[in-house]
This record gives sequence, structure tokens and C-alpha cells, in this order.
Amino acid sequence: MRFPVVPAFLVSLLAAAAQQTPRPEHPQPQFMRAEWRSLNGPWQFAFDDKDEGLGAGWHSSAEPFKRNIVVPFCFESRLSGIGDTSFHPVVWYRRQFEVPAEWKGRRVLLHFGAVDYKATVWVNGQAAGEHEGGNTPFRFDITPMLKAGANTVVVRAWDPPQDRAIPRGKQYWEPRSRGIFYTRTSGIWQSVWLEAAGQSWLEHARIVPRLDGTVTIHARAARPQPGLMLHVTVKSGDQVVAAGMGSLTDAKYLDAAVLVRNPRLWTPGHPNLYDAVLELKNGGEALDTVQTYFGFREVSIENGRFCLNHRPVYLKLLLDQGYWPESLLTPPSDEAIQYDIRMAKEMGFNGVRKHQKVEDPRFLYWADKMGFLVSGEMANAYLYDEQYVSRFLREWTEAVERDINHPSLVIWAPLNESWGVPDLRDPRQQAHLRTLYHLTKSLDPTRPVIDNEGWEHVETTDLYAVHDYAPAHDALYGRWAKVEAKPGSPLPPNGRAYAAPGCQYNGAPLYLSEFGGIAYIPPGASVPESAWGYAGVEKTAEAALQRLAGLYDAIAKLPFIGICYTQITDVEQEINGLMTYDRKPKFDPKAIKALNDRLR
Repeated sequence: MRFPVVPAFLVSLLAAAAQQTPRPEHPQPQFMRAEWRSLNGPWQFAFDDKDEGLGAGWHSSAEPFKRNIVVPFCFESRLSGIGDTSFHPVVWYRRQFEVPAEWKGRRVLLHFGAVDYKATVWVNGQAAGEHEGGNTPFRFDITPMLKAGANTVVVRAWDPPQDRAIPRGKQYWEPRSRGIFYTRTSGIWQSVWLEAAGQSWLEHARIVPRLDGTVTIHARAARPQPGLMLHVTVKSGDQVVAAGMGSLTDAKYLDAAVLVRNPRLWTPGHPNLYDAVLELKNGGEALDTVQTYFGFREVSIENGRFCLNHRPVYLKLLLDQGYWPESLLTPPSDEAIQYDIRMAKEMGFNGVRKHQKVEDPRFLYWADKMGFLVSGEMANAYLYDEQYVSRFLREWTEAVERDINHPSLVIWAPLNESWGVPDLRDPRQQAHLRTLYHLTKSLDPTRPVIDNEGWEHVETTDLYAVHDYAPAHDALYGRWAKVEAKPGSPLPPNGRAYAAPGCQYNGAPLYLSEFGGIAYIPPGASVPESAWGYAGVEKTAEAALQRLAGLYDAIAKLPFIGICYTQITDVEQEINGLMTYDRKPKFDPKAIKALNDRLR
């Protein structure tokens, strides 16, 4: 059996960490300014296990921290240069930077892609602000704190590893990873950068393209002033295909609309994208300019089918937990992201279900560019209380706003398998499920929403996602062959009820969003002694493929509108991947593609 060549990035991950600027690309391709500077690379670093840094004034002290770390990699990862996986709830970062002379008269924004869990930031000893939420971006206008020459930014990150009411996804609250839970990610784990903006500047823009070519832009301005106008220019390649403008509709909101004639639609087979330039102007003066892009595509549920641009599409997704052996939750490089997408497509999958993770924006950018569907999910907590609810609702709202413009993102799924709502006999927890569905719809009515991925659905869900790890054809087919996609139809028992207590099946399309989990260890692969699979470990590739083929044979005859196979790669001790943890394919991709080609 011949496998593709192992990608070069796997050979050089540690060398990449030693570069002056790791992850040098712009961290947010959907909201770029031309004047920007990466702050990735070496930072001073300190553990603060006694939590004495605040009292001792570390934020304003000139005494250097004793360690160094490579940002944006977390201290638990090897690419950070530290690789310490023990508990350290409080950590500190410091580095110097200079503001380019050509930025004089501009507002300077300090961006963080993500810091787990709560970040407090100082610039030149002055408080810039704080942000709570380990998965979502934040920024500060640091202009008043800057001085000529060298400036110093200090970050304190607090991430209590055993607080299970924090949305943390698969990060384990025990010292060592085990089962389906993995090594933690603490502190800065996505890129840090500076941007120059105007005296008034764009905070966010919601772009809504429709299949008839109309595009509406709803923008929000910071430090607004009377007379602001939003100018929009749309390009296809180098050709301008539309332009328009809009004005303030409220104190800080601006709306504009343009028409693109005969738009080229976005699909996985033809991922057509349009570039757009958004200019915030006052009179003839351009205060701020942002580059972005969008795709013309609509998602809908029609006649019990999942549709893209009103045409049925069979979802063929892979569960993707977004971990890498050298860098954990942080993609080690842009090339690593592209490799995962390319391999999934070669195996005949048309997308991924991002599992328990709000993925790096660069992943969604490449999904947009390469034509790859994504189901977006939040990192969940494990306990339900009032503090959890506050934390989760705030962070999920931020996640939806960050990713709402990506054409590749076609499903929202805030919760998985009742994580965070472990007792749905509690009416509060059922109300929370319904709240998440309606909140998501209020933020984005254009995509289907799954209320509770896998089981215990209430009546508010657009897709009825079910998880079934039947080991072989007969078990899977026997459970689902007689099920009808009609409201009130009984669904097969499978450990956990598919409907929450007091609820029944609402007739939404059935989506097999987790299945398979067939484990196999290729010759020479290095796996932990605790390695495991959902249904045992096959001894040969042939045996694993034979069992997988049986599951596909069953699925082809069952009433599902899509599948999600567990999973794209092994992760630490969980060896259910179609590739090893270091991205070596376990099977010939053509053999997997042949199975996927049966599903239409």
C-alpha cells in the first residue's frame, strides 16, 4: 500500500519555532488593514504559581522575567520552547515593540487572537484592558499609552485548570490526558499583532450576499463622528464589479448595499470569492480602510434535505479536533492547515465538523479558498451554574460575530452531547438549550443551528444530529432502517435518548454527526500505552477498511442527510484517526474516497 509523501512542515516544526516571526501571515484575512505588524516570536515569560505578580507590580516592573516563550504557542507545547504540561494557573508575558514612524497620527490597535482564559493587558505600565474567554479575539486602542521609541506590553493570563464551569473543550482538568480529554492550552495561543487605524475606525462588518447579486454591509464604527460614510468596492480579481456607499444609521452603525451582476456562486467544487474594500470616510478623507472578502452562497433545509444554493448536498464531514503534536490547539503553520484540508478532500470528504474548538481564523480562510464545508462548534464546559451560563453566552456571541462572514461555515452547533447541561431533567438546563438555539438564530438567521450535537434534543433544532458508534453494518442498519423522518417518530435507543426528557423527535432531517471511530495502529507508529479506540483496535489496515466499508454500505441505505466520521487524525491517546497524530495517512486516500463516493 502506497501513501502520499509526509508533508515537509512535519519535519521542520521545531525549526519553525526558532524563526523570528512564527505564523507570520495576517491572522484575520477577513478584516485586514495594510498597516500592521506581527508581535509573534520571543516574549519574556514567567510562571506565577503563588499568584504574587499583581501585588508585586510585575506589570510595571523593569526586571525581566526569567524565561522566554515563543508566541503564539502555549507553554504546554513543545513549539513554545517550554513544553511544561503541569498546572500553572497564572502566567505572565512581556515584550517590547516600536510603533512605525509612518503611523504617526493614527490610532494603534493591539490585537489578540485568543488568550486562555482571562487576560489582563498593560502597555507601558498602564492598564489597556482585560478580556474573559479563551476562544475569541479581542483588541485595545493603546494610542494614549504609547511613547516614542520602545514600548512594553505585559500580559497576565489566568486559566484555573480545574474549573469545569469554564468553556474549555477537550482540555483535561486532571494532570495527565486520558480517554477523550487532552493536554491543556493556557495563555496566549493565537497570534498577537498591531494595526494602524484612523481617528474613527471600523470595528466589525457583517456582509450578507444573496444569490441575486445583492450585497448588504452592516458596519460598526469606533469613536464615531458626524458625517461618516462607508464606501464599498467589490472586485473579482483585478476588475471592479460593484461599488456603493452608505451613511450612519445610528450613533455608530453604517449600512451600505451594492449589486454584483451575474454573481459566480461559492460551492465546494467552485469556491468563488469576491474581494471587498471597506473605507470609512469623512468628506473626502479616508479615516480607515479594511480589506475583506465574501462568497455568494445560501444554506437551507428544503424538503428534508441540506441544500447549498438550493441544491441538495450530502454532508460528508470528518470530525476535526484541531490538535497538533508539537503545538496542541495552535496550528503550527499555514501549510499545516492547508495540508489537513487537502488530505480530507483527497479522501472524498467535503468538510469537517470542528469539534469542541473555535478554530483559528486562518483555517476558515483556507476552507473558504479551497472549497471546504465547516460545522462551527463552541468549546464546551462540563458543569451547569449561573457563572457558566454568563461565560458561555458571552463567548459564544463573540465566536459567532467573528466567523459569521465565512462562506465555508454552514452549520452552528453551540453544544455537544449535553456538555454543560448534564441533567436535562432540570427545566433551567432545557431552557438554556432553547436559549442557545434562539440566541444563535437572532445573531445569524442564515444558517441551520443544532441545539445539542448528538442526543437529548429539545424541539428547537434544524438538524437532528445523532451519534452512533455501531461497530459494524448489521448493528447500524438494524437500528435505523425502519426510522421515518417524521415528527413524533420513535428513534432507536442507544445509551442516551435522542430526545431530551419530555421532548420528542421534531421531524428535522437526520444527520449522523458521529460514527465509526475505527482504531488502527500502522506499523512503526508511536502511540501511548493508553491508546484506545471506540470499538477496539483492528490489527490490519485491511480489517479496518473492511469494517468501515460495511458501515458505509449501511449508511447508503439509511435516511441520513449527511455523516461525520470520527475522525481526521489521532489525538494523543485517542487513535480513531484516518491519519496518525503526525499526519501520516493510515490508508490509501483513494480507498476512503471510493467509500464516500457511494453517498449521494
